[in-house]
Amino acid sequence: MGSLELKSIRKAFGTHEVLKGIDLDVRDGEFVIFVGPSGCGKSTLLRVIAGLEDATSGSVRIDGAEVINTPPAKRGIAMVFQSYALYPHLNVKDNMGLGLKQAGTERAEIDARVGKASTMLSLDPYLARRPAELSGGQRQRVAIGRAIVREPKLFLFDEPLSNLDAALRVQTRLEIAGLHRRLKATMIYVTHDQVEAMTLADKIVVLNGGAIEQIGSPMELYNKPANTFVAGFIGSPQMNFIAAEKLGPSEAKTIGIRPEHIALARESGDWKGKVIHVEHLGADTIVYLETEMTGLLTVRLFGEHRYAPDDVVYATPDKASLHRFDTNGRAIA
Repeated sequence: MGSLELKSIRKAFGTHEVLKGIDLDVRDGEFVIFVGPSGCGKSTLLRVIAGLEDATSGSVRIDGAEVINTPPAKRGIAMVFQSYALYPHLNVKDNMGLGLKQAGTERAEIDARVGKASTMLSLDPYLARRPAELSGGQRQRVAIGRAIVREPKLFLFDEPLSNLDAALRVQTRLEIAGLHRRLKATMIYVTHDQVEAMTLADKIVVLNGGAIEQIGSPMELYNKPANTFVAGFIGSPQMNFIAAEKLGPSEAKTIGIRPEHIALARESGDWKGKVIHVEHLGADTIVYLETEMTGLLTVRLFGEHRYAPDDVVYATPDKASLHRFDTNGRAIA
């Protein structure tokens, strides 16, 4: 079991309130990801769950038991850090088993758990090596393995892939997804990378300024953002925002349209504009244009398209894919 319940979690450093009353329920076996801009409170919230930071007020319950005053080592959690936090003088096997050794676990049990985790993470050939002899991706797998052997109720990941290059991030992301399916464990994961969030999470928690903006599945957030912040934060390239008054009478203050929901043509369309930049990405072509009606507009076209700066084009949005927001930035149903 590994359920988590947060009620009215607040955290202040002096007069600066970092977390402003967080309420969250995580079911046993869920993969939940915290996303948001730098300084939004996502890592602080993870550290409060782990017990590495004391909440100013509120409740943290793991499997129904209150742990707000329980030390980290007794909360039944294991944390994987961005920095790996491996001991350089210990080999892989001893790094993975150290926590169990310190807890007084018998040697045979340590060997069995380390062996199982190392096989799961393809670390068997590296058990005798020290961290300096490993690649970044291998070190991160060792850090994950050290968490697995503890058999925790909750796995907590704090931006675990941010030190890896692009190719290793993809590979390790796949490994973490597979690990979650095999272990069926509860995982809470902090990242600033929305690709990680969209591809790994059962449920995403979008944080901003110490408060939760929206909770939902990746596609719920993408297709039905609760406000302009979520609409602009989830999705790459970012959603286009247009003043509703420019498009005619409307109860909305702002209209949103995602770049892939706009068609381009050279002859006719709703909005005439001029191309100012083109990004040829192979599978996609990103076209930036300036129109009198909408201002700067980003268009995502699938495949290769031969547009160039200064081309005159016409953009037409998919009317069924428009998002409408009121004066407070909240979505209008």
